Formats: sequence, C-alpha cells, structure tokens
Amino acid sequence: MALAAPALRRYLLLLAQEHLEFRLPEITSLLSLCGGQFCGEQEIRVNSPFWILNIPSEEMARGLMKRTVCAKSIFELWGHGRSAGELYASLKNYPTDKMLPYLKSDSTYKVHIHTFNKTLTQAQKIKKIDALEFLPFKGKVNLKNPEHIFWILEDYGTNPNDVPEEPIHLYFGRWIADGQRELIESYSVKKRHFIGNTSMDACLSFIMANHGRVKPNDIVYDPFVGTGGLLISSAHFGAYVCGTDIDYNTIHGLGKASRKNQKWRGPDENIRANLRQYGLEKYYLDALVADSSRPIWRKGMLFDAIITDPPYGIREAPRRMGSQKETVKSVERSTENHFFISSSYHLSDIFFDLLKFGAEYLVMGGRLVYWLPIYRPEYTEEIIPRHPCLKLISNCEQMLSSHTSRRLITMEKVKEFKDQDENSYMLEGQYMPYRGHNSFREKYFSGVTKRIAKEEKDNQK
Repeated sequence: MALAAPALRRYLLLLAQEHLEFRLPEITSLLSLCGGQFCGEQEIRVNSPFWILNIPSEEMARGLMKRTVCAKSIFELWGHGRSAGELYASLKNYPTDKMLPYLKSDSTYKVHIHTFNKTLTQAQKIKKIDALEFLPFKGKVNLKNPEHIFWILEDYGTNPNDVPEEPIHLYFGRWIADGQRELIESYSVKKRHFIGNTSMDACLSFIMANHGRVKPNDIVYDPFVGTGGLLISSAHFGAYVCGTDIDYNTIHGLGKASRKNQKWRGPDENIRANLRQYGLEKYYLDALVADSSRPIWRKGMLFDAIITDPPYGIREAPRRMGSQKETVKSVERSTENHFFISSSYHLSDIFFDLLKFGAEYLVMGGRLVYWLPIYRPEYTEEIIPRHPCLKLISNCEQMLSSHTSRRLITMEKVKEFKDQDENSYMLEGQYMPYRGHNSFREKYFSGVTKRIAKEEKDNQK
C-alpha cells in the first residue's frame, strides 16, 4: 500500500520589489535544492510582492529563507481575502487546533501591520488590530521580545499613481523567518578590498549562486573570474571555489587600480584577500592564468556549477591566446615582464565555447549560469546558444539601456557528453543566428551616441 504524500501547507512569501524577473527562478531553484518543488496555490502574479505557496513543512520554508535574497519574509498563512470580511471569514475557518499552540496563556505575542503601496496612520493600524479580537489570543502582548509575531499584510496594488481606498488583497499569518537581504549590504562592492571595472553587484552575485543551486561542499568554477566577486557568493554558501582568467595582472592583483583616487593596486589586493575579508578563505582553491577557449582541465565531470560573467567587449575587451601566425594580434606586457599574444574573441565563440565546456565538465544535474548581452531590437529566443547536453532552466532580463540588456541564462546538464557533441551547435544551426551579436559593442555605443545627440538637441530647444 502506497504511503500518502505529506499534506502541503500554505505559506505567504513577501518579496522585495527589485529584479522582478529573477525572483521566480530563484525561489523555484531553492525549493528544489531543499527537496521540494514550486507549487503556487493560485496563479503567481509575477510583479506582486505577495505569493501564496504550498510547501510540505515549516523546516523547508526556513531552509528557503536561509538562502533567498529576493524574498524578505515568509509566513504560515492563516487567512486571505479580497476584503476585510473575506479575511475574517477565512480566519474563522482556519483549524483552531493549528492556532492554539501559538496562542497559549503562557506565551507572548505581537501583531505587526505591513502595507504595500500605502501608508497608514497609527490610529488606522490599531483599529485593524482591534478588529481581530475574535481570534482566541490568550497570551500577553510583548512588543519588544515576543515569542510569536503575527502579521496583517495589505496589498494596494503596484501602481503608485492609482492607489485604491481599500486593499485588493489582505493576508494574516504567523511569521516564520526572514530572507537574506542583509547580505546585499554586508557584501557590498563598495566595501570590498579588491575590485575591478566589472565587479558584479552583490545582490546579483547571490541570485546567480541560488539559480545555480550552489550548496555546501560543491566545487564551483568561474572561467572569467576577474576579481572573484562570483566566487564570494558561492563560498558564502559553503562551496569550494576556483577560477581562471586570461588577464595576468588581475589574477595577481597587479597594475592600475579600479578604485577612485587610487592609482595602483596595493600589495594585498587579490582574490584570496577578498575571500579572507569575509572569513571565506578556507573555501578558496585557486585562480589561474588561463584561456577559457583552451581548457586546461583533465577530461571528466569536475564541477558542480559554473557561474560566470563573460566579457561583452564594452568595458573589458574579450581576448584569447593568439599565435605568431595570426594576422590580427597584439603583444601585451604585464608589470612582471609577462608577455603574451592575444587575439580578438568573438562573442558567439565565447558563449559556444562556454556551453561546450559546461556540457563536458559539469556533473550530471550541475548548472551553468551566465550573462548573455542582448541588442533588444534584434532579440528572439532563437539566438540563445543551445547544446544537446544542457537544458534551459530560466532566462531573465536585466535592462542596461533602452536598446540593450543582458539576460541571466541558467542551464542544467541533463545528458552525458559524448565526442559527437563536440561541435553539435554548428549542426543545429544555432551558431549562425547569434553571430550577429558579435557587433554588440558597436550597437551598444551606437545607441549611446544617438541618446547623447538627442539629449543635446532637446537642450537646445
């Protein structure tokens, strides 16, 4: 006889109103990492800060909040309605036996009111709290250090120019846990010891690690490591991290500084020092000078996740190792008499090399997370590079300008790499559509030039 599946419980997720497209893939990835799956009770309103989820246990809900940077808090949902009357009716129908453990006479509690897109006076808040007197609260109110915290949450829509008199949704629930939003400030690039021109924003770094389902004891690799910003977020979640970069000076912390009012990098400005700054040095394996187009690794499935931000050619020129025979080449010299010959590295080649590397070196079920620059007037889903060993999991857009953006692509290895998969992208015709984006830099600056010209013309009127 088959055992019955555990009953799902209703939880309310309160989300931050930024990086809206990134929230659903993050929550879905983290629930799967916790052993569950995404299950919304109703159709998720993607732009809303309130989502009702069905989760098997409070332990899983807490596990989700230990990782997410997109969500602020989670609550055990006791009642929900489109009006105060509907909310109260919903609360009266909630099983009393599920309420009583948190309403005992020897317990303490408080009620907090949260409104989205509207501000209430203290008198209005007290009136709403008093209206809940029908609930069987037996404990004492303690506003400073209560055992249990209950929230009334009211949603007044997302349009600040058209705020309704009454909320469009009302919720009441028991607070369970907060998310990890404080990581955004504590890991801020502004406070970081070693930075570069393209160091990744802390919030997006943690989102990428969550999309990649990074977990303790994983091995995470960044083939365009730069100053190691993406390694930090993975190491925070307990993964061992390593990376490569073609730039000798960056890997060794040499040369000109990127920080304002600082001419040269100091003696201890390097990737290891960044991880040491956050107490994560024990997770740092190493960073090597290497060309991502020529893998240096032994054959086999080595990495649990590959999380990276390839160069787009705007601030940092994409380069790979050249040879004396190449017609287009440049000899560069580092501050330590290190010479190498570099040649141009087209965007299309960067991304197809990256996918091929991920297909070969990721473990089964491992994830590749990377940024793909897009010229928006020409964007279609067909230009996203594909590989038969990798399944597309999510595709989220971050605007860069009116005409350009970058998309965070998450892929999962679902098929073992074979020799015949080496150049499969050419056979499937995926290579040709994306070659048009080799001119992304020209299109990006063309748009900037047009915008400046328009602004100058408008100012002359």
